[in-house]
Amino acid sequence: MRFASLGSGSRGNATLIESGSTRLLLDCGFTARELEQRLAMLGIAAESLHGILVTHEHQDHIRGVGVLARRFRLPVWLTHGTLRSQRLGEIPDVRIIHGHQVAITIGGVRVTAYPVPHDAHEPVQFVFETAQARVGVLTDAGTITPHIVEMLSNCSALLLECNHDREMLVQGPYPIALQRRIAGSLGHLSNHQAACFLEQVYHAGLKRLVVAHISEQNNSPELACKALITAVPGIAGRLTLTCQDRVSEWFEG
Repeated sequence: MRFASLGSGSRGNATLIESGSTRLLLDCGFTARELEQRLAMLGIAAESLHGILVTHEHQDHIRGVGVLARRFRLPVWLTHGTLRSQRLGEIPDVRIIHGHQVAITIGGVRVTAYPVPHDAHEPVQFVFETAQARVGVLTDAGTITPHIVEMLSNCSALLLECNHDREMLVQGPYPIALQRRIAGSLGHLSNHQAACFLEQVYHAGLKRLVVAHISEQNNSPELACKALITAVPGIAGRLTLTCQDRVSEWFEG
């Protein structure tokens, strides 16, 4: 299994997961046209996707989901709360999931949804598994729960949010109400929270840590990396950053 970030940040998020002939899109926070262009940078055609998994209904995660699903007749897996938000338009093939169900199998990939604390109607994140790999995703969460730690303790690769540096957020341009939302228990993970979480789940078999959802106003790649490496020095050689405006390389799960 391998995966690639098609872009990550407050202006749009999408991740591609591939195993054999199975290709899954996790979120689509870009327009369908831009998503197709980003896929093409990896040599992937949108019509080759097997479906879309949606974490929650915020625009930076769903902007292109409806159009893409309709254009290519793709199934969309999402929670009832996300669907009920009515921000996706008509979806031709809806597959309802929830954060406490057993894993589902899509093509050659076993997919497990799990709940996260975020200011959305019924947000989830995902773990993707094959016989050889286990890729966990954790973004858009304001708090680390014991269940999150349990879900992501044995991953071979991890896509992890480092959204903000607390000092930069407080001293930055955002109004107080927005600062409180971001730093709150239903907001986004700070560098410090991500580092503390990494200490709990790090193990020798974690081959790749990919840092995601870095705020362009309230964080820097240097601060995010420093926090993670200080917490777990052994991760330095396995650490990679995503970018809002660029498609990443492929990462092995």
